[in-house]
Amino acid sequence: MSSRLQGVDSFYEDMISVADRLPRWDEFRRVRHLTLQKSSTSTSPGTTDEELAQILANAPHLETAILTGVPDITDRTVVLLAENASNLQSIDLSGCQQLSDVGILELASKSLSLQCIKLNGVITLTDPSVSAIAKSLPRLMELELAGLPLLSLGVRDIWTFSRKLRTLRLAHCPLLTDKSFPSPIEAPEVDDGAEKPLPPRPITRVEQLPPLVLRHTADNLRILDLSSCKITDEAIQGIVTHATKIQNLNISQCSELTDKALESLSSLGEHLDVLTLAHVTNITDKGVVKFARACRNLRVVDVAFCRNLTDMSVFELSGLPSLRRLSVIRVHKLTDIAIFSLAEHAWALERLYISYCDHVSLDAIHLLVKNLKRLQHLSATGVPSLRRKGVQRFSDPLPSHNDPDQKAAFRVFSGTNVDGLRKFLNKEGQRQRDAEAKNIPFVARSDDRSDLY
Repeated sequence: MSSRLQGVDSFYEDMISVADRLPRWDEFRRVRHLTLQKSSTSTSPGTTDEELAQILANAPHLETAILTGVPDITDRTVVLLAENASNLQSIDLSGCQQLSDVGILELASKSLSLQCIKLNGVITLTDPSVSAIAKSLPRLMELELAGLPLLSLGVRDIWTFSRKLRTLRLAHCPLLTDKSFPSPIEAPEVDDGAEKPLPPRPITRVEQLPPLVLRHTADNLRILDLSSCKITDEAIQGIVTHATKIQNLNISQCSELTDKALESLSSLGEHLDVLTLAHVTNITDKGVVKFARACRNLRVVDVAFCRNLTDMSVFELSGLPSLRRLSVIRVHKLTDIAIFSLAEHAWALERLYISYCDHVSLDAIHLLVKNLKRLQHLSATGVPSLRRKGVQRFSDPLPSHNDPDQKAAFRVFSGTNVDGLRKFLNKEGQRQRDAEAKNIPFVARSDDRSDLY
């Protein structure tokens, strides 16, 4: 028995990981992890589908295949992979637009050990592929299906069959509606003998579907991305009723959501850790106050472009004891009151985004950087008060593609630049106090000198 265990250990010691290159012919049978990713800096020619097919047909011990750097991969090659790599556990085919349902259906039927599958941007995939994945892969823990324009009702099978999922990404799938998600209510009883009125218009197949009522919960689900999906408050209510321990939720650009959705999210309580609500324009202070008081363990909150919010929302968020990152970009109604609240209460804050908040003064920003010693990043592009002399030299380097107007407005401070800004504003504050004490007019300067003249 011991010699057998030693043989197994020796086998795994011989296994190798290959990244950013093709394995040599003598390495084919020893490759355990293969990573071929896109590189914006690489000048070498990319791997072809034909080259990859020869490798995958002779790599039976492959467990991880990240193939995003081979965008022309075909169904033939994926079929070869499914037939030969019997212990495949993770595959990433994101951006491989030549693939169709043929390859994915074969993968689902053969690769029963798969725990992670990423198919973001594989635009030809349809519901049958997704249904097959959900029904055939009982060990699946991570599933990414972002950017699939044809995906619709197949998502129902994910909620029904994929009970071990920890991560589910469905961003930018325009056909997803409430019918694709669990219902918060039980299906009503149908009285077949009752006379039914004629519908005012033809009923679509989707509308005829009964609500998705589930008898189990998705207690393993931790990360859910539904950004840019056409869902309503009812879908959010059904999701949080079914998946009660979500930690990271992205519902940005779900423009039909209202405060009722935020009220439903409050039921996640201490489990919710990251919440992204950018461009959910219908929410108000009432909804933010509701979830901020219920979800006290939130570390990251993004309410950028939510233009109905006011200082009240930031006042509530600043009281979160674990808040590390906050984005309020283009929340135009914010004033110094919001910034003062962060400066006084958000001691753990490390990253703050207040770009294009026009009513924030330099005094408020000074108090913020003075009080928050953990602050490592401050994004304040387009804030008029930061066009003051001497401030721009502490800003991070400007992206090369920006025009002159963007250059004038760009104000982003990271790392040591935050500390430099803090020290500069401290000296300016002291100079101003000295000037007032001596009844001398204060003149703003761009240097760090402390003298008044």
